[in-house]
Formats: sequence, C-alpha cells, structure tokens
Amino acid sequence: MAEKNSHTEGRLRARPVKADERGPVGLRLLGLDSARAGYLYVPPTYPEKRPAPLVVLLHGAGEDARDGLALLREQADETGLMLLSLSSRGPTWDFIAGRNYGPDVGMIDRALEKTFSHYAVDPARVGIGGYSDGASYALSLGIANGDLFTHVLAFSPGFMAPAGQVGSPRIFVSHGTRDRWLPIDRCSRRIVPQLERAGYEVRYREFEGEHVVPPEIGREAAEWLGAEPG
Repeated sequence: MAEKNSHTEGRLRARPVKADERGPVGLRLLGLDSARAGYLYVPPTYPEKRPAPLVVLLHGAGEDARDGLALLREQADETGLMLLSLSSRGPTWDFIAGRNYGPDVGMIDRALEKTFSHYAVDPARVGIGGYSDGASYALSLGIANGDLFTHVLAFSPGFMAPAGQVGSPRIFVSHGTRDRWLPIDRCSRRIVPQLERAGYEVRYREFEGEHVVPPEIGREAAEWLGAEPG
C-alpha cells in the first residue's frame, strides 16, 4: 500500500546504490514486463573508475521510448551520459492525460531501481528530461523529486503541475519562438519566471524555430548535465 500511495503522489523511491554488478555497454531493451518498451543506453566510456551521469528521457504525446532516446542519443557518447528512455502506459503520461499519477510513476521507479542495481550512477548527476508533454511531466516529477533528481531538462514544455516541491534541482528550459503547438508566450515565458520566483536556478534558451529540439540545444543540455559538479 505504501508503494501505491507514493506513486499516486508523484513520488519516486529508487535511489543510486553501490551496483551489484557491472552491466554491459550499448543499447538494450528493458525487461519490465510491459507492452511498451523502454531502452537503456550506456556509452562505451562505461565502466569508468567514477560513477556515470544518468538522465531519464520522456517522449512527447503519441510517441514512444525510441523518440525519447533520440533527444540526446547523439550527445551521449560525447558527454558520457547514460540514457534511460521510457514509454508512457498510454498515448501520453498519466497525469498529462488527465488521470492521477500512478502507473507511469511506478514504471519509472522500477526502471530506475533496475538501472541503479546494475550500474554505478553518480547521485550528483541524475536528471529527468523530456520533450513537449514529456517536458511538462519531467518538470512536474523533477520538482516533486528533487531529492533524487539534481537536474531537470524541459524541451518545449506546456506547463508544470508538481504534486509537491522537494529539494532544489537545477533546471534547463528551451523553447522555439515560432512554436505553434505550444506557443512560447503561454508556456515557457510563463513557466521560467515562476521557477525563478520559487528559487530555482534556471538556464533558459529561446531559439528561432518551431516545436523541435535543435541539435545545438540538445548538446548544450547534455554538456550541462554531464559536467562534473564544481
């Protein structure tokens, strides 16, 4: 019952631990007994002497884990990022679809627990990010789980509705000035000031473009998350 309650409240329980074994590098499917696949990508630089940074990636509406993986796949090898890309149980994430938090939060928790048990993850560089609906969900979960996530990446978010505010993750937001799907004036130009008023450290990037994630934006976000804490 405690697990069910934590998930319906948007809370994740998984935490980085000393890994029991060293998992393989490369791209692999997650075996989560789900009809929709998730992927884990581990760059060739792993294993290293030091734990690696990890980011959970969340896709937009109508997409799946393959689309989420593409957000930072090209940058992963350059920055040493491990990518955990997951699919929502429905066409989009539970809370975004007007349901309560629950099934998708539980699935993310299980995926993180499995990853943490097989790989050494740096607790100072654990991120959650997404595009469009996935960005809104990443913001909401990241703020509610700032005791796990140190970084949040929101590419063209529509809104945020965290169940609570825990910790102080650093936040990266990007948005196209010609976005017709989620217009910037109604979305990021409102979200970013709200975050700053709440005391979050925000790196905000506007770009001349539509509802996309330009390669240079993805590269900056990956380098920002992957940088060693200073």
